[in-house]
Amino acid sequence: MSVEFQISNQYLRSNRKKGFVSFISGVSMIGLILAVMSLITVMSVMNGFHEELTNRVLNTISHSYITGSDDTIESWDDIQIKINSNDRVIASSPYVEDFALMTSKSATQGVSVRGIIIDQESLTSVLLDDIKYGSLSLEENQSSAIIGVGLATLMGTGVGDEITLIAPARNALGILVPQSQSFIISGIFNAGLNDYNNGLAFIHLFDAQDLFTLGNKVSGIRLKVDDLFKANQITNEVVGSLGDGYYGVDWMQQQKHFIRALNLEKQMIAIILSLIIAVAAFNIVSMMVMVVTDKKSDIAILRTLGMTPKRIVKIFYYQGISIGLIGISIGTILGLLLAVNIESVISGIESIIGFQFFPKDVFYINRFPSKIMPSDVISIVIGSFVLVIIAAIYPAKRAGRINISEVLRHE
Repeated sequence: MSVEFQISNQYLRSNRKKGFVSFISGVSMIGLILAVMSLITVMSVMNGFHEELTNRVLNTISHSYITGSDDTIESWDDIQIKINSNDRVIASSPYVEDFALMTSKSATQGVSVRGIIIDQESLTSVLLDDIKYGSLSLEENQSSAIIGVGLATLMGTGVGDEITLIAPARNALGILVPQSQSFIISGIFNAGLNDYNNGLAFIHLFDAQDLFTLGNKVSGIRLKVDDLFKANQITNEVVGSLGDGYYGVDWMQQQKHFIRALNLEKQMIAIILSLIIAVAAFNIVSMMVMVVTDKKSDIAILRTLGMTPKRIVKIFYYQGISIGLIGISIGTILGLLLAVNIESVISGIESIIGFQFFPKDVFYINRFPSKIMPSDVISIVIGSFVLVIIAAIYPAKRAGRINISEVLRHE
Protein backbone atom coordinates (compact mmCIF):
# COMPACT_ATOMS: atom_id res chain seq x y z
CA MET A 1 0.00 0.00 0.00
CA SER A 2 1.45 3.37 -1.03
CA VAL A 3 2.16 6.19 1.41
CA GLU A 4 -0.34 8.42 -0.43
CA PHE A 5 -3.12 5.89 0.02
CA GLN A 6 -2.33 5.43 3.72
CA ILE A 7 -2.40 9.19 4.32
CA SER A 8 -5.71 9.56 2.41
CA ASN A 9 -7.27 6.84 4.58
CA GLN A 10 -5.95 8.58 7.69
CA TYR A 11 -7.55 11.84 6.55
CA LEU A 12 -10.80 10.02 5.80
CA ARG A 13 -10.94 8.66 9.36
CA SER A 14 -9.79 11.85 11.01
CA ASN A 15 -12.43 13.93 9.24
CA ARG A 16 -15.06 12.18 11.29
CA LYS A 17 -13.81 14.03 14.34
CA LYS A 18 -14.04 17.39 12.64
CA GLY A 19 -17.34 19.17 13.09
CA PHE A 20 -18.40 20.98 9.93
CA VAL A 21 -16.04 19.17 7.55
CA SER A 22 -17.28 15.83 8.87
CA PHE A 23 -20.88 16.95 8.39
CA ILE A 24 -20.27 17.99 4.77
CA SER A 25 -18.47 14.70 4.07
CA GLY A 26 -21.36 12.75 5.52
CA VAL A 27 -23.94 14.69 3.52
CA SER A 28 -21.99 14.14 0.29
CA MET A 29 -21.72 10.41 0.92
CA ILE A 30 -25.40 10.08 1.93
CA GLY A 31 -26.44 11.97 -1.20
CA LEU A 32 -24.47 9.56 -3.38
CA ILE A 33 -25.89 6.56 -1.48
CA LEU A 34 -29.48 7.75 -1.94
CA ALA A 35 -28.94 8.59 -5.62
CA VAL A 36 -27.48 5.18 -6.49
CA MET A 37 -30.07 3.37 -4.38
CA SER A 38 -32.94 5.29 -6.01
CA LEU A 39 -31.72 4.68 -9.54
CA ILE A 40 -31.22 0.93 -9.01
CA THR A 41 -34.64 0.59 -7.33
CA VAL A 42 -36.53 2.64 -9.91
CA MET A 43 -34.87 0.90 -12.86
CA SER A 44 -35.68 -2.51 -11.35
CA VAL A 45 -39.31 -1.50 -10.84
CA MET A 46 -39.46 -0.14 -14.39
CA ASN A 47 -38.08 -3.44 -15.69
CA GLY A 48 -40.72 -5.28 -13.68
CA PHE A 49 -43.52 -3.08 -15.00
CA HIS A 50 -42.29 -3.43 -18.58
CA GLU A 51 -42.09 -7.21 -18.33
CA GLU A 52 -45.52 -7.47 -16.68
CA LEU A 53 -47.19 -5.16 -19.20
CA THR A 54 -45.47 -6.77 -22.18
CA ASN A 55 -46.42 -10.28 -21.03
CA ARG A 56 -50.03 -9.28 -20.46
CA VAL A 57 -50.31 -7.55 -23.82
CA LEU A 58 -48.53 -10.33 -25.73
CA ASN A 59 -50.63 -12.99 -24.03
CA THR A 60 -53.80 -11.31 -25.21
CA ILE A 61 -52.78 -10.99 -28.86
CA SER A 62 -51.53 -13.57 -31.32
CA HIS A 63 -47.89 -13.71 -32.36
CA SER A 64 -49.08 -12.59 -35.80
CA TYR A 65 -52.06 -12.70 -38.12
CA ILE A 66 -52.53 -13.17 -41.85
CA THR A 67 -55.29 -11.64 -43.94
CA GLY A 68 -56.08 -10.83 -47.54
CA SER A 69 -55.53 -7.64 -49.49
CA ASP A 70 -59.14 -6.59 -48.76
CA ASP A 71 -58.73 -7.54 -45.06
CA THR A 72 -60.73 -10.73 -45.51
CA ILE A 73 -59.89 -14.31 -46.45
CA GLU A 74 -62.12 -16.50 -48.59
CA SER A 75 -61.82 -20.31 -48.49
CA TRP A 76 -60.09 -19.82 -45.16
CA ASP A 77 -60.11 -23.54 -44.25
CA ASP A 78 -57.82 -24.32 -47.21
CA ILE A 79 -55.56 -21.40 -46.33
CA GLN A 80 -55.39 -22.59 -42.72
CA ILE A 81 -54.25 -26.05 -43.82
CA LYS A 82 -51.39 -24.46 -45.78
CA ILE A 83 -50.46 -22.30 -42.80
CA ASN A 84 -50.41 -25.26 -40.42
CA SER A 85 -48.12 -27.16 -42.78
CA ASN A 86 -45.28 -24.82 -41.78
CA ASP A 87 -43.18 -26.50 -39.08
CA ARG A 88 -42.61 -23.17 -37.30
CA VAL A 89 -46.36 -22.60 -36.76
CA ILE A 90 -47.57 -24.15 -33.51
CA ALA A 91 -51.26 -23.26 -33.89
CA SER A 92 -53.62 -21.07 -35.89
CA SER A 93 -57.20 -19.89 -35.52
CA PRO A 94 -59.60 -18.08 -37.89
CA TYR A 95 -61.44 -15.03 -36.63
CA VAL A 96 -63.95 -12.38 -37.61
CA GLU A 97 -63.61 -9.03 -35.89
CA ASP A 98 -65.50 -5.77 -36.24
CA PHE A 99 -67.31 -3.16 -34.20
CA ALA A 100 -70.94 -3.33 -33.17
CA LEU A 101 -73.41 -1.70 -30.80
CA MET A 102 -74.33 -3.83 -27.79
CA THR A 103 -77.64 -3.20 -26.04
CA SER A 104 -79.18 -4.70 -22.92
CA LYS A 105 -82.20 -3.86 -20.80
CA SER A 106 -80.29 -1.14 -18.96
CA ALA A 107 -77.43 0.10 -21.18
CA THR A 108 -75.96 0.57 -24.63
CA GLN A 109 -72.26 0.28 -25.41
CA GLY A 110 -70.02 0.21 -28.47
CA VAL A 111 -67.90 -2.95 -28.44
CA SER A 112 -65.44 -4.92 -30.50
CA VAL A 113 -66.98 -8.25 -31.50
CA ARG A 114 -64.75 -11.19 -32.27
CA GLY A 115 -66.05 -14.34 -33.86
CA ILE A 116 -63.98 -17.41 -33.01
CA ILE A 117 -63.91 -21.18 -32.80
CA ILE A 118 -63.19 -21.84 -29.12
CA ASP A 119 -61.00 -24.92 -29.54
CA GLN A 120 -58.70 -23.14 -31.98
CA GLU A 121 -58.71 -19.69 -30.37
CA SER A 122 -57.58 -21.09 -27.01
CA LEU A 123 -54.40 -22.36 -28.71
CA THR A 124 -53.34 -18.89 -29.93
CA SER A 125 -54.51 -16.60 -27.11
CA VAL A 126 -55.01 -16.66 -23.34
CA LEU A 127 -57.80 -14.08 -23.30
CA LEU A 128 -60.37 -16.70 -22.34
CA ASP A 129 -58.21 -18.67 -19.90
CA ASP A 130 -59.83 -17.00 -16.88
CA ILE A 131 -63.60 -17.44 -16.99
CA LYS A 132 -64.91 -15.74 -13.84
CA TYR A 133 -68.56 -16.70 -14.25
CA GLY A 134 -70.39 -19.17 -16.44
CA SER A 135 -68.59 -21.47 -18.83
CA LEU A 136 -66.30 -21.35 -21.84
CA SER A 137 -68.96 -22.30 -24.37
CA LEU A 138 -69.74 -20.91 -27.82
CA GLU A 139 -71.65 -23.60 -29.64
CA GLU A 140 -72.69 -23.16 -33.27
CA ASN A 141 -76.26 -21.96 -33.82
CA GLN A 142 -76.85 -21.42 -30.08
CA SER A 143 -76.33 -17.63 -30.26
CA SER A 144 -74.23 -17.46 -27.10
CA ALA A 145 -71.67 -14.79 -26.17
CA ILE A 146 -68.78 -14.36 -23.74
CA ILE A 147 -68.04 -10.84 -22.50
CA GLY A 148 -65.47 -9.19 -20.19
CA VAL A 149 -66.10 -8.50 -16.52
CA GLY A 150 -65.93 -4.73 -17.06
CA LEU A 151 -68.39 -4.88 -19.95
CA ALA A 152 -70.77 -7.02 -17.89
CA THR A 153 -70.74 -4.34 -15.19
CA LEU A 154 -71.28 -1.53 -17.70
CA MET A 155 -74.17 -3.38 -19.33
CA GLY A 156 -75.68 -4.50 -16.02
CA THR A 157 -75.81 -8.10 -17.23
CA GLY A 158 -74.76 -11.52 -15.99
CA VAL A 159 -74.67 -15.12 -17.14
CA GLY A 160 -77.97 -16.11 -18.75
CA ASP A 161 -78.99 -12.54 -19.64
CA GLU A 162 -79.80 -11.51 -23.19
CA ILE A 163 -77.94 -8.89 -25.18
CA THR A 164 -78.40 -7.60 -28.72
CA LEU A 165 -75.61 -6.79 -31.16
CA ILE A 166 -76.32 -4.27 -33.91
CA ALA A 167 -73.87 -3.95 -36.80
CA PRO A 168 -73.96 -2.05 -40.11
CA ALA A 169 -74.46 -4.26 -43.18
CA ARG A 170 -75.19 -3.77 -46.87
CA ASN A 171 -78.24 -5.27 -48.52
CA ALA A 172 -78.43 -6.60 -52.07
CA LEU A 173 -78.71 -3.04 -53.41
CA GLY A 174 -75.57 -1.94 -51.55
CA ILE A 175 -77.53 0.20 -49.11
CA LEU A 176 -76.21 0.34 -45.55
CA VAL A 177 -78.79 -1.09 -43.14
CA PRO A 178 -78.55 -2.21 -39.50
CA GLN A 179 -78.21 -5.91 -38.85
CA SER A 180 -79.04 -7.22 -35.38
CA GLN A 181 -78.83 -10.52 -33.54
CA SER A 182 -79.67 -11.51 -29.99
CA PHE A 183 -77.30 -13.54 -27.84
CA ILE A 184 -77.38 -15.17 -24.41
CA ILE A 185 -74.34 -14.55 -22.18
CA SER A 186 -72.75 -17.94 -21.46
CA GLY A 187 -69.60 -16.72 -19.74
CA ILE A 188 -67.76 -13.69 -18.35
CA PHE A 189 -63.96 -13.53 -18.66
CA ASN A 190 -61.19 -11.54 -17.00
CA ALA A 191 -58.30 -10.80 -19.38
CA GLY A 192 -56.32 -8.76 -16.86
CA LEU A 193 -56.44 -5.71 -19.17
CA ASN A 194 -59.22 -3.14 -18.91
CA ASP A 195 -59.26 -2.52 -22.67
CA TYR A 196 -60.39 -6.09 -23.25
CA ASN A 197 -62.51 -6.46 -20.13
CA ASN A 198 -64.49 -3.31 -20.92
CA GLY A 199 -64.87 -3.51 -24.69
CA LEU A 200 -64.64 -7.03 -26.13
CA ALA A 201 -67.28 -9.69 -26.75
CA PHE A 202 -66.79 -13.17 -28.21
CA ILE A 203 -69.34 -15.00 -30.32
CA HIS A 204 -69.08 -18.07 -32.53
CA LEU A 205 -67.29 -17.58 -35.86
CA PHE A 206 -70.38 -18.48 -37.92
CA ASP A 207 -72.59 -16.11 -35.91
CA ALA A 208 -70.08 -13.31 -36.56
CA GLN A 209 -70.11 -14.09 -40.30
CA ASP A 210 -73.89 -13.71 -40.29
CA LEU A 211 -73.83 -10.56 -38.14
CA PHE A 212 -71.33 -8.77 -40.37
CA THR A 213 -72.70 -10.34 -43.61
CA LEU A 214 -69.35 -11.84 -44.61
CA GLY A 215 -70.73 -15.04 -46.07
CA ASN A 216 -67.97 -17.67 -45.84
CA LYS A 217 -65.18 -15.11 -45.40
CA VAL A 218 -63.19 -14.42 -42.24
CA SER A 219 -61.23 -11.33 -41.20
CA GLY A 220 -58.00 -13.30 -40.94
CA ILE A 221 -56.12 -16.17 -39.32
CA ARG A 222 -54.10 -15.78 -36.12
CA LEU A 223 -50.79 -17.58 -35.68
CA LYS A 224 -48.79 -18.85 -32.73
CA VAL A 225 -45.17 -19.56 -33.71
CA ASP A 226 -42.34 -21.44 -32.01
CA ASP A 227 -40.12 -18.37 -31.58
CA LEU A 228 -41.76 -15.14 -30.45
CA PHE A 229 -38.81 -12.99 -31.53
CA LYS A 230 -38.74 -14.48 -35.03
CA ALA A 231 -42.46 -14.00 -35.61
CA ASN A 232 -41.87 -11.52 -38.44
CA GLN A 233 -39.55 -13.88 -40.31
CA ILE A 234 -41.87 -16.88 -39.87
CA THR A 235 -44.93 -14.87 -40.88
CA ASN A 236 -43.19 -13.70 -44.06
CA GLU A 237 -42.30 -17.32 -44.89
CA VAL A 238 -45.93 -18.38 -44.44
CA VAL A 239 -47.25 -15.46 -46.52
CA GLY A 240 -44.74 -16.32 -49.26
CA SER A 241 -46.08 -19.88 -49.40
CA LEU A 242 -49.66 -18.66 -49.84
CA GLY A 243 -49.02 -16.71 -53.04
CA ASP A 244 -50.15 -13.20 -53.96
CA GLY A 245 -53.03 -11.37 -52.30
CA TYR A 246 -52.07 -11.94 -48.66
CA TYR A 247 -50.06 -10.10 -46.05
CA GLY A 248 -49.07 -10.68 -42.44
CA VAL A 249 -48.66 -8.50 -39.36
CA ASP A 250 -46.56 -9.70 -36.41
CA TRP A 251 -46.86 -8.64 -32.75
CA MET A 252 -44.04 -6.10 -33.05
CA GLN A 253 -46.01 -4.26 -35.73
CA GLN A 254 -49.28 -4.56 -33.82
CA GLN A 255 -47.79 -3.10 -30.63
CA LYS A 256 -44.88 -1.05 -31.98
CA HIS A 257 -46.12 2.22 -30.46
CA PHE A 258 -46.69 0.56 -27.09
CA ILE A 259 -43.22 -1.04 -27.05
CA ARG A 260 -41.57 2.19 -28.23
CA ALA A 261 -43.36 4.15 -25.50
CA LEU A 262 -42.17 1.72 -22.82
CA ASN A 263 -38.55 1.92 -23.99
CA LEU A 264 -38.66 5.71 -24.25
CA GLU A 265 -40.16 5.99 -20.77
CA LYS A 266 -37.39 3.86 -19.28
CA GLN A 267 -34.68 5.86 -21.05
CA MET A 268 -36.10 9.21 -19.91
CA ILE A 269 -36.40 8.09 -16.28
CA ALA A 270 -32.83 6.75 -16.38
CA ILE A 271 -31.57 10.09 -17.72
CA ILE A 272 -33.46 12.12 -15.10
CA LEU A 273 -32.27 9.96 -12.20
CA SER A 274 -28.73 9.96 -13.56
CA LEU A 275 -28.75 13.73 -13.10
CA ILE A 276 -29.39 13.11 -9.40
CA ILE A 277 -26.26 10.95 -9.27
CA ALA A 278 -24.35 13.67 -11.11
CA VAL A 279 -25.43 16.25 -8.51
CA ALA A 280 -24.48 13.88 -5.67
CA ALA A 281 -21.12 13.09 -7.26
CA PHE A 282 -20.23 16.73 -7.78
CA ASN A 283 -21.11 17.50 -4.17
CA ILE A 284 -17.85 15.69 -3.59
CA VAL A 285 -16.10 18.60 -5.32
CA SER A 286 -17.28 21.16 -2.75
CA MET A 287 -16.63 18.74 0.09
CA MET A 288 -13.08 17.95 -1.07
CA VAL A 289 -12.31 21.66 -1.62
CA MET A 290 -13.20 22.23 2.03
CA VAL A 291 -11.02 19.28 3.08
CA VAL A 292 -8.08 20.67 1.10
CA THR A 293 -8.56 24.06 2.73
CA ASP A 294 -8.70 22.40 6.15
CA LYS A 295 -5.51 20.44 5.45
CA LYS A 296 -3.38 23.29 4.10
CA SER A 297 -0.97 23.14 7.05
CA ASP A 298 -0.59 19.38 6.65
CA ILE A 299 0.13 19.83 2.96
CA ALA A 300 2.79 22.43 3.73
CA ILE A 301 4.46 20.11 6.24
CA LEU A 302 4.42 17.18 3.78
CA ARG A 303 5.93 19.42 1.09
CA THR A 304 8.74 20.56 3.42
CA LEU A 305 9.45 16.90 4.16
CA GLY A 306 10.11 16.39 0.46
CA MET A 307 6.76 15.15 -0.88
CA THR A 308 6.18 16.35 -4.46
CA PRO A 309 3.00 18.16 -5.62
CA LYS A 310 2.13 15.10 -7.74
CA ARG A 311 2.07 12.90 -4.66
CA ILE A 312 -0.01 15.50 -2.78
CA VAL A 313 -2.52 15.34 -5.63
CA LYS A 314 -2.69 11.55 -5.26
CA ILE A 315 -3.49 11.81 -1.53
CA PHE A 316 -6.63 13.89 -2.05
CA TYR A 317 -7.55 12.10 -5.26
CA TYR A 318 -7.53 8.79 -3.40
CA GLN A 319 -9.63 10.33 -0.63
CA GLY A 320 -12.29 11.52 -3.09
CA ILE A 321 -12.33 8.13 -4.82
CA SER A 322 -12.61 6.34 -1.48
CA ILE A 323 -15.63 8.42 -0.44
CA GLY A 324 -17.23 7.75 -3.84
CA LEU A 325 -16.58 4.00 -3.67
CA ILE A 326 -18.03 3.75 -0.17
CA GLY A 327 -21.15 5.67 -1.24
CA ILE A 328 -21.61 3.67 -4.44
CA SER A 329 -21.10 0.33 -2.64
CA ILE A 330 -23.58 1.10 0.14
CA GLY A 331 -26.06 2.59 -2.34
CA THR A 332 -25.83 -0.49 -4.58
CA ILE A 333 -26.42 -2.89 -1.67
CA LEU A 334 -29.37 -0.88 -0.33
CA GLY A 335 -30.80 -0.45 -3.84
CA LEU A 336 -30.71 -4.21 -4.49
CA LEU A 337 -32.27 -4.96 -1.10
CA LEU A 338 -35.05 -2.43 -1.69
CA ALA A 339 -35.66 -3.66 -5.24
CA VAL A 340 -36.03 -7.26 -4.02
CA ASN A 341 -38.44 -6.28 -1.22
CA ILE A 342 -40.23 -3.38 -2.93
CA GLU A 343 -43.65 -5.07 -2.95
CA SER A 344 -43.65 -5.73 0.80
CA VAL A 345 -42.33 -2.20 1.46
CA ILE A 346 -45.08 -0.61 -0.67
CA SER A 347 -47.72 -2.85 0.93
CA GLY A 348 -46.57 -1.66 4.34
CA ILE A 349 -46.74 1.99 3.27
CA GLU A 350 -50.23 1.48 1.78
CA SER A 351 -51.50 -0.14 4.98
CA ILE A 352 -50.09 2.72 7.07
CA ILE A 353 -51.45 5.61 5.00
CA GLY A 354 -54.62 3.78 3.91
CA PHE A 355 -54.14 4.60 0.24
CA GLN A 356 -53.65 2.24 -2.71
CA PHE A 357 -51.15 3.49 -5.29
CA PHE A 358 -52.52 1.35 -8.13
CA PRO A 359 -56.28 0.68 -7.81
CA LYS A 360 -57.45 -2.42 -9.68
CA ASP A 361 -60.20 -0.58 -11.50
CA VAL A 362 -57.84 2.07 -12.92
CA PHE A 363 -54.48 0.45 -13.73
CA TYR A 364 -53.46 -2.66 -15.63
CA ILE A 365 -51.15 -3.64 -12.76
CA ASN A 366 -52.07 -3.23 -9.09
CA ARG A 367 -48.70 -4.16 -7.59
CA PHE A 368 -45.03 -3.17 -7.81
CA PRO A 369 -43.23 -5.86 -9.83
CA SER A 370 -39.45 -5.71 -9.76
CA LYS A 371 -36.83 -7.27 -12.02
CA ILE A 372 -33.16 -6.66 -11.34
CA MET A 373 -31.14 -6.66 -14.54
CA PRO A 374 -27.38 -7.07 -13.99
CA SER A 375 -26.65 -4.89 -17.03
CA ASP A 376 -28.56 -1.97 -15.47
CA VAL A 377 -26.80 -2.35 -12.11
CA ILE A 378 -23.37 -2.55 -13.76
CA SER A 379 -24.13 0.53 -15.90
CA ILE A 380 -25.25 2.50 -12.85
CA VAL A 381 -22.17 1.51 -10.83
CA ILE A 382 -19.74 2.26 -13.67
CA GLY A 383 -21.46 5.53 -14.55
CA SER A 384 -21.45 6.67 -10.91
CA PHE A 385 -17.79 5.75 -10.51
CA VAL A 386 -16.83 7.69 -13.64
CA LEU A 387 -18.62 10.78 -12.27
CA VAL A 388 -16.83 10.37 -8.93
CA ILE A 389 -13.47 10.14 -10.72
CA ILE A 390 -14.22 13.34 -12.63
CA ALA A 391 -15.42 15.10 -9.48
CA ALA A 392 -12.26 14.21 -7.53
CA ILE A 393 -9.85 15.65 -10.11
CA TYR A 394 -10.28 19.39 -9.46
CA PRO A 395 -9.88 19.47 -5.65
CA ALA A 396 -6.90 17.07 -5.85
CA LYS A 397 -5.14 19.30 -8.37
CA ARG A 398 -5.96 22.33 -6.24
CA ALA A 399 -4.19 20.65 -3.31
CA GLY A 400 -1.07 20.20 -5.45
CA ARG A 401 -1.02 23.90 -6.37
CA ILE A 402 -1.10 25.26 -2.82
CA ASN A 403 1.65 27.83 -2.15
CA ILE A 404 3.38 26.39 0.93
CA SER A 405 5.35 29.59 1.67
CA GLU A 406 2.07 31.50 2.10
CA VAL A 407 0.69 28.77 4.33
CA LEU A 408 3.81 28.63 6.56
CA ARG A 409 3.90 32.43 6.82
CA HIS A 410 0.44 32.49 8.36
CA GLU A 411 0.98 29.51 10.67
